[in-house]
Amino acid sequence: MTSRERVKTIFAGAAPDRCAFWLGMPHSDTWPIYLKHFGFSTEEDLRLYLQDDFRWICAEFGSYRHPEGTALFNAVRTGISEGAVPAFADCEDPGEVDAWDGWPSVDCLDFTDVLDQLRSAGEVYRASGMWSCFFHIVADFFGMENYFIKMYTHPEVVDAVTRQICEFYLEANRRFFELAGDEMDAFFFGNDLGTQLDLMVGPDQIERFVMPYTRKLIDQGHAYGYQVMHHCCGSIHRMIEKFIEAGVDALHPLQARACGMDAETLARRFAGRIAFVGGIDTQELLVHGTPDDVRADVRRVKSLLGPNLIVSPSHEALLPNVPPENVLAMAEAARES
Repeated sequence: MTSRERVKTIFAGAAPDRCAFWLGMPHSDTWPIYLKHFGFSTEEDLRLYLQDDFRWICAEFGSYRHPEGTALFNAVRTGISEGAVPAFADCEDPGEVDAWDGWPSVDCLDFTDVLDQLRSAGEVYRASGMWSCFFHIVADFFGMENYFIKMYTHPEVVDAVTRQICEFYLEANRRFFELAGDEMDAFFFGNDLGTQLDLMVGPDQIERFVMPYTRKLIDQGHAYGYQVMHHCCGSIHRMIEKFIEAGVDALHPLQARACGMDAETLARRFAGRIAFVGGIDTQELLVHGTPDDVRADVRRVKSLLGPNLIVSPSHEALLPNVPPENVLAMAEAARES
């Protein structure tokens, strides 16, 4: 199988030739360390050496080009004596949200560079689309504590802000998917709903304020023929059933040391019902373990969650404290039959 065929098969719940591997997206401070260690000049050269099956080419980062240089979502209000505050921190009227003149315009999006990257990616699996992290952006517009409080005190204001953000993303995705066609394989988007111990808010609040647009985004990806990979960090095991029901094909990143997110628990409850991406612990194992420790844990995770598994770090942004020897060990063990 090619890398592209392998991951498509894994996400479809069918039988691949083996588990796949994704290096993730190492932090910008990490790449020079890895390139020097392995003797490569480009990130793509290292990915090819490691036989990385997956490329995330996000349509959002760098694509919003406002003529005045305005950020995609400018969530702060300035000019107040105590400094910048979230734009809707004290808002009690949804009409104020709808009348605000700071919402982004989809006409400022330019996908030229992203499309070029997709077309030149080679025979690897390509995940793309707008990152669509609306849960975080809504929190930015209120301040996180205000956001959670307003779910109870002013739900209609929360709805108005969420709708503005998500309607932008749905239209941006529509335009991008029309251009990308079969150059991409999966719509990959994410909202981190968990802490190390549990969900940030209760399942009822997530169902009320987050899942309706999560479902719309999933349905949109499927309507264009793409598989859907959803990123959600932390202890989110209480939501996985909801993600499966909503049609998520693959869940990322499996924060291995978060409560209820260990491979044994995930396998017992969800194996065979959703593909998994991640699960190799970046908090302790990849930082402090030996290459032999890493190989052993990759084999353990594969035995529990495979074959519908992409072996990958439990957080994609590998930091400089992860030794390159452990990255190589992870890649080599991932490719074992």
